[in-house]
Amino acid sequence: MKTNRKALPIGIQTFSEIRRDNHYYVDKTGLALQLIQNGKHYFLSRPRRFGKSLFLDTLKTLFEGHEVLFRGLAVHPHWDWSVRYPVLRFSFGRKNYSRQQSLAESLHQQLTQLERDFDVERVFEDAGGRFADLIQAASVAAGRPVVVLIDEYDKPILDALDYPAVARANRDFLHGFYSTIKDFDAHIRFSLLTGVSKFSKVSLFSGLNNLNDITLDARYGALCGYTDRDIDSVFAPELPGLDRDQIRDWYNGYHWLGEGVYNPFDILQLFDKREFRNYWFETG
Repeated sequence: MKTNRKALPIGIQTFSEIRRDNHYYVDKTGLALQLIQNGKHYFLSRPRRFGKSLFLDTLKTLFEGHEVLFRGLAVHPHWDWSVRYPVLRFSFGRKNYSRQQSLAESLHQQLTQLERDFDVERVFEDAGGRFADLIQAASVAAGRPVVVLIDEYDKPILDALDYPAVARANRDFLHGFYSTIKDFDAHIRFSLLTGVSKFSKVSLFSGLNNLNDITLDARYGALCGYTDRDIDSVFAPELPGLDRDQIRDWYNGYHWLGEGVYNPFDILQLFDKREFRNYWFETG
């Protein structure tokens, strides 16, 4: 058994690193393909440390056409590898947004980096204008629509809950920014926003009435997290010495109207430390 063991992808949120460095990888690309084929604009809420960032990076790598990284995975024979899409990915997970202007600073930094990546000259000063210009310019330059991925869309509001004025300002700022996705729909191939909470469309997404919330869609219940099948197949080399029923009793408690799933953070910590504990809760 030991000869089949791979490195545990603890803390790794980059798809290419997992694939190139021979870490365990639970193949979610079949579900990714289903998502892409069935719609265009999506929203997904899952608890923290549940694999959302890795899934977004998987989508980014897929749309950018890095074929070699997907060999042997479910999506590989069904994807047109001759087509590459420009991907605009934003993440709000890096900073704290409890003070005034912290959100604007973070977003403008990310917009500046994307403008450099796609060789787009900065014309507008407001975030919404810069975002819209990026979408159009990247789409025109590539000759095809862009992909928009937003990680931890809600963190700027959650961080500021103890500061109502800042929370309202952050909400209004994001409302205008996110509405750009609808306004420039013709230039967008696919979009996905992820977070840990589910805000009312009235308060944050009123401009995005075309957003499909798949949080409680049974078809995508296993989009993030590990299933029993994943534990028994992908992680089979890690199971000797651990009580399989005990693993299920401790960690298989998540259901989104579909197949039950395990929290990846808990499972990877268990396989690393070989001790049953509430790892997810202990991290606060």
